[in-house]
Amino acid sequence: MPTVEELYRNYGILADATEQVGQIRRQAIKELPQFATGENLPRVADILTQLLQTDDSAEFNLVNNALLSIFKMDAKGTLGGLFSQILQGEDIVRERAIKFLSTKLKTLPDEVLTKEVEELILTESKKVLEDVTGEEFVLFMKILSGLKSLQTVSGRQQLVELVAEQADLEQTFNPSDPDCVDRLLQCTRQAVPLFSKNVHSTRFVTYFCEQVLPNLSSLTTPVEGLDIQLEVLKLLAEMSSFCGDMEKLETNLRKLFDKLLEYMPLPPEEAENGENAGSEEPKLQFSYVECLLYSFHQLGRKLPDFLTAKLNAEKLKDFKIRLQYFARGLQVYIRQLRLALQGKTGEALKTEENKIKVVALKITNNINVLIKDLFHIPPSYKSTVTLSWKPVQKVEIGQKRANEDTTSGSPPKKSPAGPKRDARQIYNPPSGKYSSNLSNFNYERSLQGK
Repeated sequence: MPTVEELYRNYGILADATEQVGQIRRQAIKELPQFATGENLPRVADILTQLLQTDDSAEFNLVNNALLSIFKMDAKGTLGGLFSQILQGEDIVRERAIKFLSTKLKTLPDEVLTKEVEELILTESKKVLEDVTGEEFVLFMKILSGLKSLQTVSGRQQLVELVAEQADLEQTFNPSDPDCVDRLLQCTRQAVPLFSKNVHSTRFVTYFCEQVLPNLSSLTTPVEGLDIQLEVLKLLAEMSSFCGDMEKLETNLRKLFDKLLEYMPLPPEEAENGENAGSEEPKLQFSYVECLLYSFHQLGRKLPDFLTAKLNAEKLKDFKIRLQYFARGLQVYIRQLRLALQGKTGEALKTEENKIKVVALKITNNINVLIKDLFHIPPSYKSTVTLSWKPVQKVEIGQKRANEDTTSGSPPKKSPAGPKRDARQIYNPPSGKYSSNLSNFNYERSLQGK
């Protein structure tokens, strides 16, 4: 089988005229699939994969088309060439080969992507996942989650196990290591859409309760402007809905409860004249409390007597005082928000200020519903709320996300040198961390990037 250089030489690649050279190169690429017969096909696929590094748009289109054409001849052979370069090729070739798979596989018909072909993709992907960047990991999860054979419950479970392995959940969590924190968040974001009533999040929820919550205030992140603590709490809240049987449920529920108490302050002491005795009114961090209260409410269903039987009377009394104080401030704030939004429709609700107020109202209403449940005697865990950053309509588990990669014929821009970290955030509602001072209840939005 001729090499790339030999093929170009055969087509007059050494010609002096630049335009002529380009034309001959493109003609050579068009003709390459003719060599893709029998044992030669993987080699042709390997050559075409190397040619993905071209910055010429016309050539790049031709290479893509040639790869797709031999894919339809022999999918397994073509995958052999692609994965060979992904595992052993230059960085730019590896990057573009992965993006080719992430954008083009879904365009292939079922008769090409057979069960056997999908099994090969999974097997080869596992080899690549042993050493990937954050960006590459996201792309491979997109590739694998789109395979028909992995749409089943057992298939989704396989993907969750892959993500758990990538997240390194067997290791002790290091909150001061930005890469460790980033890897956990990156992996958890990929796992969340896979969880369902049949595919449980127990392993991730356990790790968050045992390893992450106790270190919440120490978390560091390489992502500028990201409220890392809120991001972690959002992920925990989403996962808590699908948690199965947990070995150390009471212990982990207590850790969650203790963290919730940190954000549910006691009322300030009052002097004899009824005013505060020198202490400032505490700020109510609504976004944090929504996440923690929701997670506690979800896990509390599995141990409904936790508040009444597992806490001593003094601890329960303290919690009720905190709930009452928070609820009182919440009611005033909800009235303020409703008054501010009253009569506003259409375009008026699309302003940045009103978007924030709408989300703030969702958050506070959610907290209000959950607090009412806990005030029942005994505490109830029956109410259902939709987290403020989630769409109200039901979304199918495993629904394909919008394609964020370019599907144009132009080659992707070369990535700058250095480590690649995917800073894309899956959940990005128009909301920050909401807090309100109880002395005046003026709405305040604070985005505290770490």
